[in-house]
Amino acid sequence: MNFFAHRPLFSFLVWIIFCGTSCDSTPTLPKPRAYPKVDLPQKSYQDFELEHCPMDFRYPTYAQIIKDELFFDESLENDCWFDISVPKLGAKIHCSYYPINSTYEYDKLLDDAFKLAGKHTIKADYIDEIPIRNKYGTSGFLFALSGPVASPYQFFLTDTTQHFIRGALYFHTQSRPDSLAPVIEFMSEDIDSLLMSFSWK
Repeated sequence: MNFFAHRPLFSFLVWIIFCGTSCDSTPTLPKPRAYPKVDLPQKSYQDFELEHCPMDFRYPTYAQIIKDELFFDESLENDCWFDISVPKLGAKIHCSYYPINSTYEYDKLLDDAFKLAGKHTIKADYIDEIPIRNKYGTSGFLFALSGPVASPYQFFLTDTTQHFIRGALYFHTQSRPDSLAPVIEFMSEDIDSLLMSFSWK
């Protein structure tokens, strides 16, 4: 059989087969990235109680207060450093308290809080600095950071004369804003509850 003599017929058959398999088919699009579903706990709160801590606030019933014993293998500056840990979500709010003994100390603590939040500008899309003042007279700032940052929320609260506390939200996982978005939003409500219920003893 001479192949070249039947080439037009062969080309026509190939064209018919191609149209039959591709012209009527729906193009396959890449599947969107899927993330595991997170079962978020029911919202409820309880009163904070920890010896040597001159403060009151509300924190989630599904969280645990874990007192820090060391900071980078060194002794703590005082007995009121703790984590508000939510094991089910792999989240924790690290809190460090400082008594204010002089104006210089207050200015330095204030400066450090803004500098620590500012260190995330390398990876953050933006930082929103939100002033806080609740009905108990406690004031401070909340830093909301957007993007692949290690800590999407940081804050400090103070009475400017005696007490200063700094907090930062962390997750025990790689910073992936898309997959963590529901959990970050969920934890933001708990941070809001803490800030609005916070008072000094």
